Amino acid sequence: MDICNEHILDEIDYPADLRNLPEDKLPEVCKELRQYIIDVLSENPGHLGASLGTVELTVALHYVFNTPFDRIVWDVGHQAYGHKILTGRRKAFHTLRKLHGISGFPNPAESEYDAFIAGHASNSISAAMGMSVASALKQEERHVIAVIGDGAMTGGLAFEGLNNASANPNNLLIILNDNNMAIDHSVGGLSQYLVNITTSQAYNKMRYDVYRGLRKMKLIDDSRRENILRFNNSLKALLTQQHNLFEGFSIRYFGPVDGHDVGHLVKLLNDIKDLQGPKLLHIKTKKGKGFKPAEDSATEWHAPGRFNKETGERIIVHRTDEPQLYQDVFGHTLVELAEQDKRIVGITPAMPTGCSMTFLMKAFPERTFDVGIAEGHSVTFSAGLAKEGMIPFCNVYSSFMQRAYDMIIHDVALQKLHVVLCLDRAGLVGEDGATHHGVFDLAYLRPIPNLTIASPLDEWDLRNLMYTGYAAQNGAFVIRYPRGKGEKVDWHNEMKALPIGKGRKLHEGRDIAVLSLGPIGNEAIKAIHAVEKEGFSVAHYDMIFLKPLDEDLLHEVGRNFHRIITLENGVIKGGLGSAVLEFMADNGYTPKVKRIGIPDRFIEHGSVPELFQLCGMDAASIAEVIRHFE
Repeated sequence: MDICNEHILDEIDYPADLRNLPEDKLPEVCKELRQYIIDVLSENPGHLGASLGTVELTVALHYVFNTPFDRIVWDVGHQAYGHKILTGRRKAFHTLRKLHGISGFPNPAESEYDAFIAGHASNSISAAMGMSVASALKQEERHVIAVIGDGAMTGGLAFEGLNNASANPNNLLIILNDNNMAIDHSVGGLSQYLVNITTSQAYNKMRYDVYRGLRKMKLIDDSRRENILRFNNSLKALLTQQHNLFEGFSIRYFGPVDGHDVGHLVKLLNDIKDLQGPKLLHIKTKKGKGFKPAEDSATEWHAPGRFNKETGERIIVHRTDEPQLYQDVFGHTLVELAEQDKRIVGITPAMPTGCSMTFLMKAFPERTFDVGIAEGHSVTFSAGLAKEGMIPFCNVYSSFMQRAYDMIIHDVALQKLHVVLCLDRAGLVGEDGATHHGVFDLAYLRPIPNLTIASPLDEWDLRNLMYTGYAAQNGAFVIRYPRGKGEKVDWHNEMKALPIGKGRKLHEGRDIAVLSLGPIGNEAIKAIHAVEKEGFSVAHYDMIFLKPLDEDLLHEVGRNFHRIITLENGVIKGGLGSAVLEFMADNGYTPKVKRIGIPDRFIEHGSVPELFQLCGMDAASIAEVIRHFE
């Protein structure tokens, strides 16, 4: 390799190329890698801040470890753009998050260098521990590294992994990327602990020297490691006058160290990589490092869209005629409700900006709770609030609510507690892809007793459903709505409670009945308008509620139509279409039913219109189904 090339990064296709460089070239690699991320993302939007903060760590890991044989498990995945660029995807990086392009998250199906999929948070320690134990059982000399950060340490699964790491033989290396940030600022006791933690580097060196000496004297073996570790931890507590959380889990701790000093990181990783037993390296980084606007406003620059890389100006097209975002309709409506009733509180797991809970946070900070990346806790915490007479609006992204499924059943539904569960990002979400599509909620929630499940056709209905959920007295109330803009209706209506379990007929027709749920019904409206001009007569029913179903409406459909189309922005198995089929079978109706929804596969990333077309859910595809339904 010509290491004198003007752009070293151009010569690095894979980590083996990186490892051929002398160590003194690594700072230049970091500089070019960081600039490359900025250059590409300025035109092709993605998650900017997190990956800028891990540039030095990424370079050091691939320089020290023999990837892909050695495993790097990234947590959360949007820290890994630099990793993608160094592992064979530099030339394809401009296709990031585009249809048929590379994913915005690690994906083993995309590259052997992606050890484990990571779209959300807190799974790295458990997954990496499994890999490390498997390597030991197979007698493979493989290093396994879990990189956890961006707020992921607040997730309960991370603590389960930590707790188990010392119970089984493994040589797992955990790297804690501590930037004091998730998407919004990290919250909670652990976050403050990581800010305040201090560790004697001199002591760490002394302890390592003692360790090496004892090992040479053959005074350390696996049976004595635990006793030696406890001695070391006690010694450290004595010298530093503090007890270390991680060493309390019997995990050797190193740090904190500067995560932007690539040379020092290389040295440290080489020093500790062959130490026996689980160990944790605590690095301090800055989210958005190297791009001042992102350093100054990390939340805004988490996923900023297109921007001017020279001036730092975000390229936002402001149009007065644009419809409101569903999340903003939620946020403003919640404030209005909270002004009327002091019992209303808002809860979100680390997504106050993403779900617009920030509006309530500004108006009523004492009644707004960001619980960190802890979806299960957010639901059970809401249940506790409801048990004592509060009315919690718990807002969780649909795909992330999957983590709280047990809590919905046991802590909310079983006790018929009045919790309003607001599922933002329901349905296909676009460029974030399979890990973030909120397509399973209708199917996984429908079997649970004591739940009301509803979805609005537009912004007006969202407000009314929020009021309906607030006024409901018969258990938990679920409202699901999509990412992005509404339907440009005047949503500043005086809120009213909708009759629970009642749909409505939107359009008269005699040949075919279309039953839709939620905003995807607007695609049906367009399709019906198109085929009407060709002589088709299609009735359209907006179900509004998946549970309870409007049985009067379904009897009307069953009696009058022999052809039924169901439409939902969710998996086709178990949702609205399945519910309609069950009703028809149970009541002796025998229509032909065509179900339109997400097919039985994980859907890739791309724009929402592209994915609607891919799944046959756009207006043109629905019109074709109507035309050929016999």
